[in-house]
Amino acid sequence: MAKVCQVSGKKGNNAKHIRNQHSVGWRYKAPKKNRVQLPNLQTVRVKTPHGTVKLTVATSVLKSPEFNAVLSGVRPMPKAWAKKPGYGV
Repeated sequence: MAKVCQVSGKKGNNAKHIRNQHSVGWRYKAPKKNRVQLPNLQTVRVKTPHGTVKLTVATSVLKSPEFNAVLSGVRPMPKAWAKKPGYGV
């Protein structure tokens, strides 16, 4: 499963893990390792007229008023949300 939000398209961010060595001199500089900051994804069930759909959604999207309008049934769910997530978003 791709770790991508189906609504907003949020995906992992490349970053560095830096550890401070508390030493003096260029030879003892802090090592920097590559790491990935992944979004906080949750699985949500959304009721539609055709049945229930499971979405993988970031928590920042869960709090948004637009997503809550779809969950409460005020607005219909866009068809693009039903697509399976991929890294070509």
